Amino acid sequence: MKFLFISPRFSGGIGGHAAMLAEKLSQSGHYVKKMETTHIPIKNFKNPSFAVLSSIKSLVDRDSYDIVHAFNIPSAYAMKYAKAKKKVLSVHGVFSEQVDSLHSKSVSSIAKSAESQVLQWPDKLTTDSKATQKLYKDKFQINFEYLPSPLDTSMFNKIGSVEKIKNQIAYVGRDSHEKGIDIIKAAESKIDGNVVYCTDRSWDDAMRIIKSSSIVVVPSRMESLPTIVKEAFFLNVPVIGTNVGGIPELITNNETGILVPTENSDKLAQAVNELLLDKEKAEKLAANGNTFVKNNMTWNIILPKYIQFYENLLNTNQ
Repeated sequence: MKFLFISPRFSGGIGGHAAMLAEKLSQSGHYVKKMETTHIPIKNFKNPSFAVLSSIKSLVDRDSYDIVHAFNIPSAYAMKYAKAKKKVLSVHGVFSEQVDSLHSKSVSSIAKSAESQVLQWPDKLTTDSKATQKLYKDKFQINFEYLPSPLDTSMFNKIGSVEKIKNQIAYVGRDSHEKGIDIIKAAESKIDGNVVYCTDRSWDDAMRIIKSSSIVVVPSRMESLPTIVKEAFFLNVPVIGTNVGGIPELITNNETGILVPTENSDKLAQAVNELLLDKEKAEKLAANGNTFVKNNMTWNIILPKYIQFYENLLNTNQ
């Protein structure tokens, strides 16, 4: 199959997933072209400028494709003008809610209008969490295919052995409101350990810090299917996360991790302290999480589902 992938960037979050999917498809013998373009590096102008510039690229692109796969709402404009038999748009998390948490009301209003419009354009919509799938169904009465974003487990080969640091707690994520960094900071003084914040580190460094830690905390206010939980699972580190978005799809409470309510630093601190004291439980949670991610969230399992999805789409007449 011949693909065109469109994303504002091919790193981090949904962009990183797009890059990995492109690589795996290429390794399986398919042709994948990634559309990369510049944007205005100013807040509130990044997405609009990408939408305009990538659309121009699509209009002048003489190639035609079996499938154009766009990642995130701003990519949908270029997807619309690309020449392809079928078009796919992937959204990880409800786009308008993400914008609402990060930008002004006027920007949020524009995002909601754009979202409702562009969701009508593709032949198929996909998302990586059942929670997002349900939210879009309830909000727009639109059906999304569920295709989770897996881990590239080969990347962990370069991490190597790491010495454990007693009672170290790791937070890995953006320094932003929706990720709940303020919640873990409020809990920090009540935690019987040392919290390490990985907000601007390389992936390798962040993984080494996770591997050296006793617990990973994910105090988010909103999430789709957070990669950090899957990474901690793979590294055999127990996770305490909030019971929002797609986190409960990964963490079954007291089985593969611990769930706590969001916006509650006291409950978060209590859960961390209890798990630090219960080494047997921590080891059980880590082992169960590791088994879960290896059985459900690797490319060996997910890539065939993507290929089947694309083949089925090309075989439909609608």
